[in-house]
Amino acid sequence: MDDVNRECRFFVSYSGVKLPFNLVNPIDPEMLSHRNTFIRAYFDQAGKLSGFDKVVYGEVELSHRYEYHANGALKRAEIAMPDEEPAALDFDEAAAPGVRPVRAAGIDEEGP
Repeated sequence: MDDVNRECRFFVSYSGVKLPFNLVNPIDPEMLSHRNTFIRAYFDQAGKLSGFDKVVYGEVELSHRYEYHANGALKRAEIAMPDEEPAALDFDEAAAPGVRPVRAAGIDEEGP
């Protein structure tokens, strides 16, 4: 998932546990210098959330990247946190999940 043609916006936090996360309380980029923690979110050309980074004291503590099926349902979520193996969750068009670990240097997936 690349950063080309994506809009970047900033938020205070997120709510819920369902993927993709619901980002709440948008903030202006000028206000970032007054915050220790914020969400840097990326939206595709259609306005769908394509991913976000949770930034804490200048370091990325959590990253999500999303892909969607043609029907708008979540297709894939890649989740990474420092010092942990990244994980990928694949969803069918009916939103049924499956979980596979992925390697940080690529998408070397292990079996289902």
